[in-house]
Amino acid sequence: MLLADIKNIFHKELDDLYPVEEVDSFFYRVIEHYLGLERFVLVLQPQLTITKEEEQPIFEALAQLRLEKPLQYILGIAHFMDLEIKVNENVLIPRPETEELVQWVISDLEHPTSNTKHRASSTKHQTPDLRILDIGTGSGCIAIAIAKNWPAAQVHALDISEEALQLATENAKLNEVSVEFFQGDIRNISENIAQEYDIIVSNPPYVRELEKKEIQNNVKKYEPGLALFVPDEDPLVFYRTITEYATTHLKPGGKLFLEINQYLSKETEQLLRDSNFVNLELRKDIFGNFRMLKGVKTS
Repeated sequence: MLLADIKNIFHKELDDLYPVEEVDSFFYRVIEHYLGLERFVLVLQPQLTITKEEEQPIFEALAQLRLEKPLQYILGIAHFMDLEIKVNENVLIPRPETEELVQWVISDLEHPTSNTKHRASSTKHQTPDLRILDIGTGSGCIAIAIAKNWPAAQVHALDISEEALQLATENAKLNEVSVEFFQGDIRNISENIAQEYDIIVSNPPYVRELEKKEIQNNVKKYEPGLALFVPDEDPLVFYRTITEYATTHLKPGGKLFLEINQYLSKETEQLLRDSNFVNLELRKDIFGNFRMLKGVKTS
């Protein structure tokens, strides 16, 4: 079959579900993944024909897209800060807003503002004592990206899901970084990671049940609810627990970085303030929503 005809079939089957530009993107990402073909192939070879065997995974992907399954789950791969991250339905698909959180952490390491001794130099290779903990690591994307950009650091990561940690371990190997993973619930954390950290970072569940109507169908149908949703009556449950943990496990001057619910930014900021964190800073994401929060533990 002509590859151009397959592209037309993609639009015929998917244009009622997705924007036309997104369908184009799906098609080109699928043929790149399964056939190794670049986006401009149809310009150079408009009559390019592929075999029945080559067609099969492409049409299987199309069928799953008709069911609104996220393309990242179909291909088993997501991209995060120039890294390739394996994903499946046991973990959230990494998002651009989370990239911004990681970029903030890395920028803060490179341009320190607090007075802890390991930050006397901004040279990465002169900070072997730096300890960083990622809480609720999922695919491991946050911990792995930090470890890739700051290889001298000791990076630890925690998640309650054994399946998520198996995938995160694979991703660390895939990206050739050293991250130590722990299984556990932050609400009842074991002592095996009860040590002091310079930085704690987390993107915990924060979407309230009442906000489900704002969530796309493909997210609600396929991404793990355990990693997304919190009860309406206690939406800051994980932030409260993480903050309590951080008050006893951050070094003096250590920093807590959080991805947050845009509708609860002030409440989350007040939670840190009430826990005696200082130099609080809220930041907006690329969409103009307050999505990130940083606090510094007092001495």
